[in-house]
Amino acid sequence: MSSAPTTPPSVDKVDGFSRKSVRKARQKRSQSSSQFRSQGKPIELTPLPLLKDVPSSEQPELFLKKLQQCCVIFDFMDTLSDLKMKEYKRSTLNELVDYITISRGCLTEQTYPEVVRMVSCNIFRTLPPSDSNEFDPEEDEPTLEASWPHLQLVYEFFIRFLESQEFQPSIAKKYIDQKFVLQLLELFDSEDPRERDYLKTVLHRIYGKFLGLRAFIRKQINNIFLSIINGFALPLKAEHKQFLVKVLIPLHTVRSLSLFHAQVIRGLMKFWPKTCSQKEVMFLGELEEILDVIEPSQFVKIQEPLFKQIAKCVSSPHFQVAERALYYWNNEYIMSLIEENSNVILPIMFSSLYRISKEHWNPAIVALVYNVLKAFMEMNSTMFDELTATYKSDRQREKKKEKEREELWKKLEDLELKRGLRRDGIIPT
Repeated sequence: MSSAPTTPPSVDKVDGFSRKSVRKARQKRSQSSSQFRSQGKPIELTPLPLLKDVPSSEQPELFLKKLQQCCVIFDFMDTLSDLKMKEYKRSTLNELVDYITISRGCLTEQTYPEVVRMVSCNIFRTLPPSDSNEFDPEEDEPTLEASWPHLQLVYEFFIRFLESQEFQPSIAKKYIDQKFVLQLLELFDSEDPRERDYLKTVLHRIYGKFLGLRAFIRKQINNIFLSIINGFALPLKAEHKQFLVKVLIPLHTVRSLSLFHAQVIRGLMKFWPKTCSQKEVMFLGELEEILDVIEPSQFVKIQEPLFKQIAKCVSSPHFQVAERALYYWNNEYIMSLIEENSNVILPIMFSSLYRISKEHWNPAIVALVYNVLKAFMEMNSTMFDELTATYKSDRQREKKKEKEREELWKKLEDLELKRGLRRDGIIPT
């Protein structure tokens, strides 16, 4: 059992990557809460003694009473209401976290339904509407949950409950069921990054403890993301065509494409066609569209395998593949990325480009290669000169070895010829 408190994510960090380009004005961070009640009488909770102050025989009953008290929900959007009772519930939740962490024998069969009820009352709720019509975690500030002072402790308590050495899944499965999991998954729509972090931990613990729920959890996650693809057999089924139209193609239009385009690029390179030139041209086209929106920070992570693949394409004997790859240098944004990282990309591309400029059969490709070499020379003339000298030196060594190899074979052929002539008695032994 882990007794260390779960560390919530910093509220100053939002999912997504930073943009180097012009960003829209930051929205002012706001708070919202779906946990509210209509105006009425103030909530009064009867103070109960601390668990540590009562005999151990009375603690189980008091524990249940405190769980029941914590089912009461307060309006956190009204910052002035029920201040004393809000603080009392917060301190009670803190006490429950400590109690379930250090106490032994506290998880009786009667506690399971009360624990799940308390957790459900607090976390399962209709999430507040977003301030923006299309929330983008990369650019928009999240709407933070106003009831977090209570909600965080409820999540913390539930995690300690699931991690307890006394926890019995055979009892808990009556209350933590498929309906519970579905409600839990719906909460991932919360804009508050702190809540999503706790939800990941809770779902992971449930997945680990309840073997009977694992297949259901995988299925529901698949239904939510619609992106687990094992491969399609030909001819394509109707459901696969629908998947292409409704899921795969729309994925390229969302504002948050930048959150996963690096993974898309790695996927394209993993399944790069080796024997079909037409598919290579299509792959290069899609790759350029993704590079058009990639963040500079993400480009750095994939530039080496990416340009090793592009170098292979440039070297392709099929002129359409080579031409499509060389057209990347006509794209201003891609050129800016290449220029910023020329010290890495130039050494990867140089030998292929230099060799093609001397050997390729298609004059149009040779002309395009010269333009690319010229661009590289202007970007980093010092490295370009060093690579040129190294390439020429390496080629000279290769030619020397090749000549020595040819001379050796010639000597061997001459020796073999002489042996044959001696064997045939043409020349004296």
